[in-house]
Amino acid sequence: MSQENAEELMRIFRVLASDTRLRLLHALLLKGDPCMGDLADAVGMKPQAVSNQLRKLVNMGVLSTRRHGNHIHYRFVDACIPKLMYHGLCISEEARAHAHPSAS
Repeated sequence: MSQENAEELMRIFRVLASDTRLRLLHALLLKGDPCMGDLADAVGMKPQAVSNQLRKLVNMGVLSTRRHGNHIHYRFVDACIPKLMYHGLCISEEARAHAHPSAS
């Protein structure tokens, strides 16, 4: 892997390395084509806080937007992001299943 590719991958993982953003992305997966208010309700956060996190995801190229009347709707730019999330959950579940309790 080239240095440039490694740095780009690091930037993507860095923007995804937020529990808030991961919860928003998961809500987006479940809701399909939601507006910001729908996502704020889904994760139980204030709209302004959600808006800030969504802006980071849009700026990074993870999400795109479209306007419908007064509402801005969000969607994944690339189907790889939901797949990456599912793979991450799979890795987490496997790690938990194989974890050995530490000796006290």
